[in-house]
Amino acid sequence: MRDFYGTVLDNPMMLGTARFPSPQVMQEAFRQSGASVATVSLRREGGGGEAFREMIRSLGIHVLPNTAGCHSAREAITTAHMAREYFDTDWIKLEVIGDENTLQPDPFGLLEAAKALCADGFKVFPYTTEDQVLAARLVEAGCRVLMPWGAPIGSGQGLNNPYGLRTLRTAFPDIPLVVDAGLGLPSHAAQAMELGYDAILLNTAVAEAQDPVAMARAFGMGAQAGMLAAGAGPMPVREMAQPSTPVIGRAWL
Repeated sequence: MRDFYGTVLDNPMMLGTARFPSPQVMQEAFRQSGASVATVSLRREGGGGEAFREMIRSLGIHVLPNTAGCHSAREAITTAHMAREYFDTDWIKLEVIGDENTLQPDPFGLLEAAKALCADGFKVFPYTTEDQVLAARLVEAGCRVLMPWGAPIGSGQGLNNPYGLRTLRTAFPDIPLVVDAGLGLPSHAAQAMELGYDAILLNTAVAEAQDPVAMARAFGMGAQAGMLAAGAGPMPVREMAQPSTPVIGRAWL
């Protein structure tokens, strides 16, 4: 597993805490998935108060606060500072939304906020696109993790641009990469990990499933399967068929 700001995660799955039908279902989903990180927003936490914060802590995993719903660098920076105080962590998943329909990140606001937060000692996990130029600027700003989207948040479309994600992995071999958003099926998680990514982050696909606990377990297994496959060295893709049975020993008539 890759090092995330000095922390090695024992499981490549990160799971959000919103939209679950009950706190009990959410807790069991985390247990069944084996997720090593829980993402939490201040807006989500505000509805549960201290009880919700203690429930998250009881999971015994890393907490990654986020700036979900922020539409400007200033708003995201303020939210990040509040989250650091409230959750007692310098980890922050940085979101600066630029488009209401796709929830695509605002690259300009994202970079502005990343520069300010990195300079202030935050360990920034930026929610971004697969744009290599933006990725390079975020790394230059001090980000040591990148979180490109698979598809628009909550869409369940999977990996819309496998080529872009693959080339991003190639361009930044030493930076931990997390596919964040848009995953809808465990096979999407496996595909992301097969591309050589270090983790996945999702929420809606689990929380809105008919059986969130079973879906959480399935996603955990999918992520693990993809990680094992990537480490095993997959066979190359070929243009033509290649027989698996050798010609030697074949009967010639």
